[in-house]
Amino acid sequence: MPELTGQQPSEGKGARTAGCLLLLVLVAAGSLVLIVLAARGPSRMNAGSGPAPAGAPPADWTPALCFGASALAVCVTGVMLLRLGHRYIGAIQLGLCVVMASLALGARR
Repeated sequence: MPELTGQQPSEGKGARTAGCLLLLVLVAAGSLVLIVLAARGPSRMNAGSGPAPAGAPPADWTPALCFGASALAVCVTGVMLLRLGHRYIGAIQLGLCVVMASLALGARR
């Protein structure tokens, strides 16, 4: 079996590996957000069955935290893509981060 000691991996192979790894991170973060939001759904359906509370309802921070965590994962992915030399896709990721951060800020209404 020949040794590959002096050879560097091809540029396309390294980029493909990095892209797959970053996609895996985004899918994991998105799955975690979906699990949290789905697990929270049944408890919110049962909350309206009792008598109405006298004051204002407490603030629900779960959507804001989930969008914020997603924005953080997208931001980290975008920065990693920029550091790996993928300028355009990294810039697109950071643009998506801004959109998700604005959704996180507007989710608490």
